[in-house]
Amino acid sequence: MSLAIAYTRAQVGIDAPLVTVEVHLSGGLPSFSIVGLPETAVKESRERVRSALINSGYDFPQRRITVNLAPADLPKEGGRYDLAIAIGILAASAQLPVKSLESVELIGELALSGELRRVAGVLPVALACCQVGRGLLLPIANQQDAALASNLDVFPAVHLLDVCAHLKSERLIAAVSSSYTQPCLSSMYPDLSDVKGQLQAKRALEIAAAGSHNLLLVGPPGSGKSMLANRLPGLLPEMTEAECLQVASIHSIAQSTHGEEPVWARPFRAPHHTASSVALVGGGGNPKPGEISLAHQGILFLDELPEFSRKVLEVLREPIESGEILISRAARQSVFPARFQLVAAMNPCPCGYFADGTERCHCSPDQVRRYQAKVSGPLLDRIDLQLTVQSLSQKELVGYSENAESSVQVRERVAASRRCQLARQNLPNQLLEGKLLEEICCIDDGDKEMLVQALEKLQLSARAYHRVLRVSRTIADLAGLEKVERAHLLEALSYRVSARKSLR
Repeated sequence: MSLAIAYTRAQVGIDAPLVTVEVHLSGGLPSFSIVGLPETAVKESRERVRSALINSGYDFPQRRITVNLAPADLPKEGGRYDLAIAIGILAASAQLPVKSLESVELIGELALSGELRRVAGVLPVALACCQVGRGLLLPIANQQDAALASNLDVFPAVHLLDVCAHLKSERLIAAVSSSYTQPCLSSMYPDLSDVKGQLQAKRALEIAAAGSHNLLLVGPPGSGKSMLANRLPGLLPEMTEAECLQVASIHSIAQSTHGEEPVWARPFRAPHHTASSVALVGGGGNPKPGEISLAHQGILFLDELPEFSRKVLEVLREPIESGEILISRAARQSVFPARFQLVAAMNPCPCGYFADGTERCHCSPDQVRRYQAKVSGPLLDRIDLQLTVQSLSQKELVGYSENAESSVQVRERVAASRRCQLARQNLPNQLLEGKLLEEICCIDDGDKEMLVQALEKLQLSARAYHRVLRVSRTIADLAGLEKVERAHLLEALSYRVSARKSLR
C-alpha cells in the first residue's frame, strides 16, 4: 500500500490538537515534500528522517514522497513530528503493518542515528490521548511527564528500532502506568514557627491562604517580609489531581524542570525585579507561558515591588482579574491560564526606613513620593490585604517562643476553611463576584451603613468594597461561622488601611 496514516499532536497554548500525518508514495523522480504549513524545523525533518531510517537498517523509498500534516491551516513547529513521519514512510512502503498505527499516537524527535530525543509539551499530548483512547509512543526521556496521565498506555522507546519492533509485535515495549501518588508536602517548605513575633502578619498569611487573597507586605529592611512570603506555600491546601495535571502541563510546555521539587507542589515563582514584561506574562514568536502562568494555582512573589518597571507591573492588572493571559500574534492567538496568588513585598522609601518610628530615614518627601508612585493605584486596588510589617524589638529578636504555631497547624485550619468554601460555592472566596458575592457575603443593614461610612472616609473604590467583603467572608469561614459579622468586616477593613501609614 502506498498510502499510510499516522497520528501525532501539535502544541497550541496548553492544548494538543490532533495532527494526521498522511504519507503517500507515488511514481516519478525521487523527492521528499512536506506540506501542511510546516515551519523550518519541520521541513528539516526530511534530512533527519532520511538518515535515521538508513542508519536503522531500513530502506528509504526512492520514490516521490509526499507528507501532508493535516489540518493544513494549523502551524507545525519543532521536531516533534519526526517519529510519526518516519513510521508513516515505513508503513507506506510496506516495511511496517499499516493497521498497527490505528491505536497509537507517536511523538518524538529523531537523531541521525535513529535515537529518540526529548520534546517539550508531552503531558498535554498524553492527556489528549487519554480522551481518545489511544496509546502513546514517545522518547524514554519524556516517560516521566507522560506517565502523570491516568488510564493511558505509555510506551517509552530509546531508538526507532524499538518503535518498529513494537509495531510489528516482535518485541513489545512494556507500558508504563500512571505515576500519580498522593503528595506529602509537610516538610517541603520553611515552617511558620521559624518566624518570631509578627502575629498580625501571620494572621494575614492565614487569611490569604484560606481565601486565595492577594497580599502586600510593606516594611523596613530586615523586618521579615520575604521570610513570611516564603512560608505561605506551606499553608496552602494540597492541589487536586486535575489542578496538578494542569500545572504540570504548563511546565511541560515551558520546558521548565522542577528539579527535586515534586510535580504536585504548588508553584512558587519569584522572578527578579529586572524581569521584562514578556518574561512575566509570556510571549515570543512561538508563544511560551511566562511567570504568571508558571505560577498558576500557586504563588507569584514579587520582592522589592517598586524596583520592577512600572510598565512590567501594569501587565498584571488584567490577569489578576481574569485568571488567564491572551497572547496575540499576527498568525495565531494563545491562551495560557494564570490563576495565581500575588504576594508582594516592598520598602516604604528608597532607604527603607520611612515611618518606622525612628529617625533613620533621610529621604525627602519628593523621593518617597516618586518611589511609591512606581506602584500604581489600580494595581494596589487589586491587592486584598495590605499590611505594614514592623521591625522586631531586640527582646523579640533574641527571644524564643515555644507557643509559636507550626505551618501544619495553620494549614489544617486553612484546609477546613477551603473545604467549606468549595462545598458552599465550589470556588475560593477570592473568585466570588456578582450576585453570588452579595448572596454569600450578606450583611445586616447596620453593618452595611457602617461599611458605607468606612468606604467614604477611607475613599475606597467599588473594587475595594468587593474585596473587603471577600476577605470578611474568609475570616468568617476561618471562625467556622455561617454569617459575616461586624468584627469580620472591621478586621477586613483594617487590612486595607494597615499599610497607609507607610504609603503616602
